[in-house]
Amino acid sequence: MRFEGTEEYVATPDLMLAVNAAITLQRPLLIKGEPGTGKTMLAEQVAQALGLPLLQWHIKSTTKAQQGLYEYDAVSRLRDSQLGDDRVRDIANYIVKGVLWQAFESDTPTVVLIDEIDKADIEFPNDLLRELDRMEFHVYETRQTVRARHRPLVFITSNNEKELPDAFLRRCFFHYIKFPDRDTMRAIVDVHFPGLKKKLLGEALEVFFGLRDIPGLKKKPSTSELLDWLKLLMAEDIPPEALRSQDDKEIVPPLAGALLKNEQDLHLFERLVYMARHNR
Repeated sequence: MRFEGTEEYVATPDLMLAVNAAITLQRPLLIKGEPGTGKTMLAEQVAQALGLPLLQWHIKSTTKAQQGLYEYDAVSRLRDSQLGDDRVRDIANYIVKGVLWQAFESDTPTVVLIDEIDKADIEFPNDLLRELDRMEFHVYETRQTVRARHRPLVFITSNNEKELPDAFLRRCFFHYIKFPDRDTMRAIVDVHFPGLKKKLLGEALEVFFGLRDIPGLKKKPSTSELLDWLKLLMAEDIPPEALRSQDDKEIVPPLAGALLKNEQDLHLFERLVYMARHNR
């Protein structure tokens, strides 16, 4: 199995190399990068390119590692016992299989996405170490051991909100998705909007990268936000020259709410542009 990109996802050579390294080593691929740089989409596109089923586990602050293996639904069993249901005799009827169990028992190799692992408790990664390493776990309620028929290709994404334990990092292949340069960004836009006029794209990229270069910006606009903005510009038929108006009453570009997501950044941008125009 080798990943060489897809028509819907612009993968840089170093990213394709990282995916294929994880496949060769049979280790989880830990992907970090700014929000909106395509970390989650990467797993989806790799699964599509390799023709493998995709199982997704989106992590929340309350997620426990056990949920990825299985959960015992004691409440349903108690309710059924009160109703006299015969199902209560077999505890296996109340075991809910998690994403990893589904991947382990699959007849074919799978792609598993553990999305935004840094949202969970600090012990969450450590609690998965043995299962991801040995590809097996024990179900205490039914006294069975579940072993993987095929080792899944595991993608783990992180937004760097928390540091991950060294023991966990040691078991992963790591790759940081750098923010796309202008040429890569043009290629990404071309995938999503092949008919976009070059002049509009050129002006939009000037505004976009200009925003990202502003020092002190609380939240820099991401790739996904640029795509949202371009979609709105096309829908509203905004001309290229409107994106960088010299009118002091039109400092903020049209539909900038797709790029700037808080009032501090908006005010900072307005102030810097105003100062730049009046210091010429």
